[in-house]
Amino acid sequence: MNPTTTRSTCPYCGVGCGVLIDSVGSQITAVRGDPHHPANFGKLCTKGQTLHLTASPAIAQQARLLHPMVRTTRGAAPLRTDWNSALDLAVDRFADTIRTHGPDAVGFYISGQLLTEDYYAFNKLAKGLVGTNNVDTNSRLCMSSAVAGYKLTLGADAPPACYDDVNHAACLFIVGSNAAFAHPVLFRRIEEAKQNNPAMKVIVADPRRTDTAGLANLFLPLQPGSDVMLFHGLLHIMLWEGWTDSAYIAAHTTGFDALKALVREYTPERVAQACGVPKEDLFTAARWFAGLDGQGFADRKTTLSLYCQGLNQSSSGTAKNATLINLHLATGQIGKPGAGPFSLTGQPNAMGGREVGGLANLLSAHRDLANPQHRAEVAALWGVPDVPGKPGLTAVEMFEAAADGQVKALWIACTNPAQSMPDQATVRRALQRAEFVVVQEAFATAATCDHADLLLPATTWGEKDGTVTNSERRISRMRPAVPAPGEARHDWRIVVDFAQRLEARLRPGQPTLFPYPDAESLWLEHRESTRGRDLDITGLSYAMLEQAGPQQWPLKAGQTQGKERLYADGIFPTPDGKARFAALPFVPLAEPRESRYPFSLTTGRLRDQWHGMTRTGTLGRLFGHVAEPSVQLNPQDMARRGLQDGDLVHVTSKRGSILVPAQASADIGLSQAFIAMHWGAEYLGGRSSTGQPLAGVNALTTSAFCPTSKQPELKHAAVKVLKAELPWNLLAVAWLPDARALEARRGLRALMAELPFASCVPFANGVPLDEAPARGRSGVLFRAAAHEVPEPGVVERIEALLGLDGTDVLRYADRRLGQRRSARLVREGESTRLEGFVLAGDTRAEIWIKPLLQDELPAAAYGRLLLMPGARAPVAIVARGRQVCTCFNVDEDTIRSRLQACEGNDPERLATLQADLRCGTNCGSCLPELKRLVRETTPSAQAA
Repeated sequence: MNPTTTRSTCPYCGVGCGVLIDSVGSQITAVRGDPHHPANFGKLCTKGQTLHLTASPAIAQQARLLHPMVRTTRGAAPLRTDWNSALDLAVDRFADTIRTHGPDAVGFYISGQLLTEDYYAFNKLAKGLVGTNNVDTNSRLCMSSAVAGYKLTLGADAPPACYDDVNHAACLFIVGSNAAFAHPVLFRRIEEAKQNNPAMKVIVADPRRTDTAGLANLFLPLQPGSDVMLFHGLLHIMLWEGWTDSAYIAAHTTGFDALKALVREYTPERVAQACGVPKEDLFTAARWFAGLDGQGFADRKTTLSLYCQGLNQSSSGTAKNATLINLHLATGQIGKPGAGPFSLTGQPNAMGGREVGGLANLLSAHRDLANPQHRAEVAALWGVPDVPGKPGLTAVEMFEAAADGQVKALWIACTNPAQSMPDQATVRRALQRAEFVVVQEAFATAATCDHADLLLPATTWGEKDGTVTNSERRISRMRPAVPAPGEARHDWRIVVDFAQRLEARLRPGQPTLFPYPDAESLWLEHRESTRGRDLDITGLSYAMLEQAGPQQWPLKAGQTQGKERLYADGIFPTPDGKARFAALPFVPLAEPRESRYPFSLTTGRLRDQWHGMTRTGTLGRLFGHVAEPSVQLNPQDMARRGLQDGDLVHVTSKRGSILVPAQASADIGLSQAFIAMHWGAEYLGGRSSTGQPLAGVNALTTSAFCPTSKQPELKHAAVKVLKAELPWNLLAVAWLPDARALEARRGLRALMAELPFASCVPFANGVPLDEAPARGRSGVLFRAAAHEVPEPGVVERIEALLGLDGTDVLRYADRRLGQRRSARLVREGESTRLEGFVLAGDTRAEIWIKPLLQDELPAAAYGRLLLMPGARAPVAIVARGRQVCTCFNVDEDTIRSRLQACEGNDPERLATLQADLRCGTNCGSCLPELKRLVRETTPSAQAA
């Protein structure tokens, strides 16, 4: 049967890449980049390239939520129910709560991964029907500081730039963003722009020397939280040197005098000391940003700023965003090709959620909840008497209110707060204390599902129908390629079905507020709400999106295309038409490091993973680049504490503690630490000294938030790092059939809370991506440690879950010493392979047994030698190095070896490397690392 091709959009980051989905019947068989989509022109990152693998039947059967499920008691296994019973139960519990405690006793926590139509339905349900503004979203953790910064300075939440601006910029100022990992396809465009224009200056400001910093002409290694200090310092220099654009300031802005007075105190000496940046570099950065690199005012060159969570996830998030925009206004760097402040959206539809007012302080079409006229306009559109004026609870506030017993019923959709929210102790208490918790989700494996009283199965990528908006204000269609599996329903459909039942209880006998037969009918109402607003899309339609492709807003009635760039005329959506400078002082971190907590912990993204890994975590091949959780520390900090790579450490903040292996990294500054944001309790856990389950990285982070945007400071927490003394260790690794791998991980996850430390991750055999469906294999790696030898039954359960409980397994055990080893060999034809092993007690043999299994090396010569203790292999083994290229499984050792024989300049050596090994020739996500290795590896001829 020939495949059907469906044009849709990637569900990961805010770049909004177009994808072409091939499907046969109900099965997605392949995915590739859409060459005609203006966001990516056919390119996809490692995550996008593997989307079809996450939609395999084996994953759907093990990981997807396929039927409504209900728990009769907390902690019990959920039982299958039908949709009518599930929705009736939800209506009964929500209606009773609203009647007894009022509408503000319920809360809706939704997601930037929902479609615009889904978002609109939830917003109307909460604010129009229930009568509460307690509807917020994980975009609060992602983009709310960017929203507040835009509104404070430019007058509206409207990013003024577009992706094409990277091709016109003379200077790129990248701050608070590791775009190489977080927005890889956009970073490909940046690399190409730099290659086409070698004169382009790239400034990267970041506490870590990330792969993004590898592209920089100037790297500013900021101290955590010092961004506002930096921006004020740059403006101070610009003013002192006369590099500002006084004509633009006078014609198009207000408030500059107050800002000028404020930054007078931010001298280069003070800023250099506070930020940890050489004073000379501050002057260079200021000159390049101003566009005056030796050319004078007549030929001011353009500067484009790109920024993301490093500015947003802060207790000073609004100030960081606004003070960066100050620099653009002060130098006239806005409203023209190659210039402007450009916030990079974290999620695929955080922009769409902002458009429909899907935050607790917003209303449809960028209206403000605090504005009575705006509330009246929305009430008239919806056909309700009024929209409540009381501000709703934002994300952190909502869970704190639930933990305090004020919010009685929670509805959580398409997000995983039991992994992603800060201060997990409070979040877990909220989920336990809430009287009724609904989780509307596609994947049953999300940690939040464990706390749900009612589970409602939703559709996901490849099944959904609607629209999303990317970072550059471009609206794209999300189209279904296959039918929904099991009894899953579209998110908007679930909301409408629930709302129609609920309104019969809350407003009986009145016409329905939810007369929506399809997603387009919801979108048309949203479109009407934008009429006359800054994001007016009354000239757009589903038909236009079908015929002409994705479009940027605004696109008013009568227009044929939207605006690439905003504010070219210097007129802003403020009462007087002028942009406003924000005179906001530098405020230190909410939780600065101190003697008891001497490390600054930063969280961030991995290259090949997404958020809580609910989807990417189903694929072992996406764990090749970073295989297991770790905390990265500067090598000097490691040496001072007597730590070696792999040593377990307690990382502790004022809110909680986790156990995690330490890893030295020269990219981390002194007294700083880094843990990837993805490692939640699904992958990293254990049991505290008081018997409580550990909750992953966000057990450490603080819920302190920006007073304006209410976005929490996920990017910084003060922690201490102490070596853990856990003498008993275990490593269990096994290949498993695809149909069993996820189930085994679920069983192992249940065991994690029985041990002080445990981690559980998948792995794969790393065959080239185009061979993965036929030759790919799945495996599971389980690591644990304890103060003393656990009961024998614990290890036996681990062995059983990994298929190591049969009669064909080799075994050794010494109960007195707590030693146990088992191994399973499989013979196929002339070859013998190791299929699984457990090392308990003495795990030093990991150094040779693990690569023997994971690299699928011949194992016929080993037999019972696999049960030997110690680190020395009985037969020589050459283990593969760390994986760099995920698409073709090319490791660092192979790359360095080949580079030693490559001659020529760096681009020529890279081209030779790619021709020989193919690394970096498919998705390109590994290119920044390849370029770093080219710079670091000296050819043998030169070394001689």
